[in-house]
Amino acid sequence: MPTIADNAVAALRANGVTRAYGIPGDSLNGFTEAMRRDGSIEWTLVRHEEAAAFAAAADAELTGELAVVLGSCGPGNLHLINGLFDAHRNRVPVLAIAAQIPSSEIGSGYFQETHPQNLFQECSLYCEMVSDPQQMPRMLETAMRAAIQQRGVAVLVVPGDVAQAEAVDERVTIIERAHARVVPQADQLERAAQLLNSSRRTTMLVGVGAQDAKEEVLELADTLAAPIVHTLRSKQHIEGDNPFDVGLTGLLGFASGYRAMEEADTILMLGTDFPYRQFYPEGTRLIQVDLRGEQLGKRAPLDLGLVGDVGETVRELLPLLRRNTRRAHLDDAVTHYGRTREKLDDLAVPTKKGLLRRNEAIHPQYLARVVNEVADDDAIIVPDVGSPVVYAARYVQCHGDRRVIGSFIHGSMANAVPHAIGAQTAFPERQVITLSGDGGLTMLMGELLTVRQLDLPIKIVVLNNSSLNFVELEMKAAGLPDFGTGLDNPDFAKVAEAMGIRGWRVEESGELEPAVREAFAHDGPALVDVVTDRQELTIPPAISAEQVKGFTLYALRTVMSGRGDELIDLSRSNLRQIF
Repeated sequence: MPTIADNAVAALRANGVTRAYGIPGDSLNGFTEAMRRDGSIEWTLVRHEEAAAFAAAADAELTGELAVVLGSCGPGNLHLINGLFDAHRNRVPVLAIAAQIPSSEIGSGYFQETHPQNLFQECSLYCEMVSDPQQMPRMLETAMRAAIQQRGVAVLVVPGDVAQAEAVDERVTIIERAHARVVPQADQLERAAQLLNSSRRTTMLVGVGAQDAKEEVLELADTLAAPIVHTLRSKQHIEGDNPFDVGLTGLLGFASGYRAMEEADTILMLGTDFPYRQFYPEGTRLIQVDLRGEQLGKRAPLDLGLVGDVGETVRELLPLLRRNTRRAHLDDAVTHYGRTREKLDDLAVPTKKGLLRRNEAIHPQYLARVVNEVADDDAIIVPDVGSPVVYAARYVQCHGDRRVIGSFIHGSMANAVPHAIGAQTAFPERQVITLSGDGGLTMLMGELLTVRQLDLPIKIVVLNNSSLNFVELEMKAAGLPDFGTGLDNPDFAKVAEAMGIRGWRVEESGELEPAVREAFAHDGPALVDVVTDRQELTIPPAISAEQVKGFTLYALRTVMSGRGDELIDLSRSNLRQIF
C-alpha cells in the first residue's frame, strides 16, 4: 500500500512539480524515500534551508508555477522562514512541507520540538498540521490550491510517522488555476474617466500588478500623454521598449521619476503598493487600481480607488477617455529622463588615476554598466539587498526577455546566490547572473558549494568593498560615523577556486570588462571578485533637509573622532557626482 508521502508525491507530480528544494532529515524520510521511489521529482540539495526557500521563491516567481520546499522538524524547517517571508511578500506560489516530530510526542518538549503551524502563520496564506492520515490528501489539495489561487505560501506540517502511514485515500487531484474577470463597476470607471479627462498633467506609477498588461499600459500612457514611473519589481515587465518610461522614484530611483511625480496634478497608480509615503507628492489627485481592495489607499489618501485587474480595467477605461493633445508634461518628463540618464551614465566610467585618489578601486556604477552590456538579452540578473540593488535599478536595462528579481519587498541580505540557484534550476539554458554584496555572499557562503555540486553555470559578480556599504550610507545620512560595518574579506576568487568554481580577481578598471566577458563565456559556474570603492555614495533623487543635516553631523563627528582621512576619501570618491 502507498504511504501518505507516496500519495503526496504522486499529487505533486500530477500538478507539474518536477523539483523540490531542501535538506533531508530523519523526520523527512517518508517524503525523501517516496521521491526516490517515484523518480520524477528532482531533489535539489542545498547547504542551508534558508537558501532552499529563497531558491523556491525565485523558481515560483520566474515560472509562475507552484514551487516546493521541504524542511525537517525543528531547526530544519525554522531555517525556511526567511525565504518563505520573501516568497509570501512577493506573492509567488510556494508549498512548504514542514516535517514535525512524532505525533505521539507533540506537547512533551521532545527533542527538536517546535510548533510550525503557529510559527509560520505570519508568512503564509495557509498553515495547518496533518494530525491524522484521514485528512490527506484533502489538506494537501487545500494547501496547493491556496498557494496557486491566492499566490503566496502554503505550509503543510506533517509529523514523520503520519508521512509514513498507509494512505487512506489514494486519489490524485489536479489543481487547475481558476481565472476571473475582475473590473470596476461602470459608474466607477466613468468617475475615473472624468478625473483623467480633466487632468492636464497625469503621471502613471506602474507596479508588478501590470506585468501581463504592458500593451494596455502603453496605450493608456499615449492616450493620457502620461510619463510612466515604474517600480523596482515592475522594471522587468515595463521598462523595455517603452517610450513613456522615465525611470524609478524612491530611494533607489532617478531624479526624472521623482520629478514626473512631483509635477503631476494627477497620479494614476496601476498594480502597485509602492511603500515610501514621502515620495507621494501632497496636493496631487490620486487614483489607484489594484486587484486587492485592501491595498487601496494604504500609502496615501485617494480621490478614487478601483478594484480590478489592471489589464481588464484599462481596456474598459480606454474608450471613455479623450486623447490628451497637451503633450508638454510627457515631453518634458521624457527629456528630463534623457538628461538624468546621461548624468548617471557619466558616473559609470573607469576610475581615473590622479592626485585626488589614493587607490584605484572600481566605481560600482561602472561594474553594473559592464554587466548590463555583456549580459544576454534574456539573462536573469539577481542583485543582493543593499548597494547592489541600487546599481541594478539604475544601470541594468530590461530589454528583450531579461529579468531582474530580488528580495525587493522583504529586503533580506544574502538572497542573490540562493535566488540564482532556483532561477538556474528552473531555466538551465538561460544565463543567470548575481550582483552579490560581499556581506550577502559571505552570509550564506556555503551555497557556493551548492552551485558547484549541482554544476549550475551561475555567474557570481561580487561587489567587494570590504563593508556593509549600504548600512554605512544609512549611518552617514543619520549623522553617525560608521561603526561595526567593516569586513575583513578574503580573495573571493581564490575561495571560489578552492571550491571548484572558476574565479577572477579584478582590482583595476582596465581588467574589468575582459574578466567579465571571460567569466560569462565560461562553461560552468564562475565568480568575479571586483574590488569596488567603499566610499562611493548612492545619492537618492531627492535629498531632504534631515539628510543634509545628517551628513553635516557625520562629517563633524568623523573629524572629531580622529577619522578625518575617511572624510577626505569620501570627498575624493564623490567629487564627480557633484561637479
